[in-house]
Amino acid sequence: MHTKSIIRLFTAVVFMATTCHIWSQDHDILIKGGHVIDIKNNIDGTMDVAIKDGKIVKVAANIPAASAQNVVNAKGMYVTAGFLDIHSHNFYGTVPMGYLSNSFSALPPDGFTFRSGVTTVADAGGSGWKNFKVFKEQVIDRSKTRVLAFLNIIGSGMKGGAVEQNLADMDPKLTAMVIKQNPQDIVGVKLAHYNGHSWLPTERTVEAGVLADVPVMIDFGGSDPELPLDVLFLEKLRPGDIFTHAYAKVKGRMPIVDEQGKVRDFVFKAQNRGIIFDVGHGGGSFVYDQAIPALEQGLKPNSISTDLHTGSMNAGMKDLSNIMSKFMAMGLTLNETVGCVTHYSAQAIKRTDLGHLSEGAVADVTVFRLRKGKFGYVDVRGQKVEGDQRVECELTLREGNVVWDLNGISKQEWTAKN
Repeated sequence: MHTKSIIRLFTAVVFMATTCHIWSQDHDILIKGGHVIDIKNNIDGTMDVAIKDGKIVKVAANIPAASAQNVVNAKGMYVTAGFLDIHSHNFYGTVPMGYLSNSFSALPPDGFTFRSGVTTVADAGGSGWKNFKVFKEQVIDRSKTRVLAFLNIIGSGMKGGAVEQNLADMDPKLTAMVIKQNPQDIVGVKLAHYNGHSWLPTERTVEAGVLADVPVMIDFGGSDPELPLDVLFLEKLRPGDIFTHAYAKVKGRMPIVDEQGKVRDFVFKAQNRGIIFDVGHGGGSFVYDQAIPALEQGLKPNSISTDLHTGSMNAGMKDLSNIMSKFMAMGLTLNETVGCVTHYSAQAIKRTDLGHLSEGAVADVTVFRLRKGKFGYVDVRGQKVEGDQRVECELTLREGNVVWDLNGISKQEWTAKN
């Protein structure tokens, strides 16, 4: 066959393949036409997101629909990395009087994550070094949600009451040992609910964090008289350590906003120093009297989290998307809010593989709408702020698999059979 004939034949085959779509489909899922917000990669505009084998393979404009087996029309919606909730309580079980450690007040994650766009949670201290293995086998290994953990400095975990006052059970060495044995699952150390007037629990928690090279999360308060908050921020904690329940006003803890409505000067110094301010809304740890003045004066959260448990899920907190909507009603921008549940939260727990849509990253993806209307957002004291928009999750992907689809946007239209 002559060279010209071979060229003509090849050109014809290419033309037929292109027009008849007989090329192999390169992508499993293509999310088309959504407004992509990826804080890490400075993407803020209409883009397509292509997914193959559970990974992000391309984020670009006008990726051909014919390249994918399944095309999701996300026009009018926002597309982000899967949300992270770095303060949740998921060590559920049936042990009586166990509080948030293998007992009834904690919640199985899959029923409360995907529907609000969350693909990763970090259990905040439910387990300690003594019972982490139970938590891993019972929850981490059985959940579709990616479940991580802050290990409680109390060896037996967050059982409440007298158990969490036991200084003898706060062992930095053994806590760090278990963290090092489970680096894929454990992201930090947690201190909570200690009521004595002593720095020893904080110091032992930080010591464990140093030994394991992980951040600590501090639920501070309960001391009578109060321990000075400036000492905690500027002397006891390290840059990268996490102060949760940032906008709380609780007995035994100095609030970050004083009685005159002014953010204390040392609080800004702490955030500039690298202390992470986490929302940890919960059932009793978020009040507008703290949050609104703080935001107006420039003290914005580094991470937005739920403190999910049975005492918060049906009250003012509800879920992560509700808290996001609440913060936008108080003046946070959409991009700031998205950053606090994706890239910034991932950085806070040193999981920089999460929280973005970089090529090669795991395909944890959230697609949501901003519903317009009149909405009410309530704090833990029953005070309401109204907003004109609400985050509503349409679609959640976990490692490229559809795990939540509110309106079937990833599905084929039904047609009558002949």
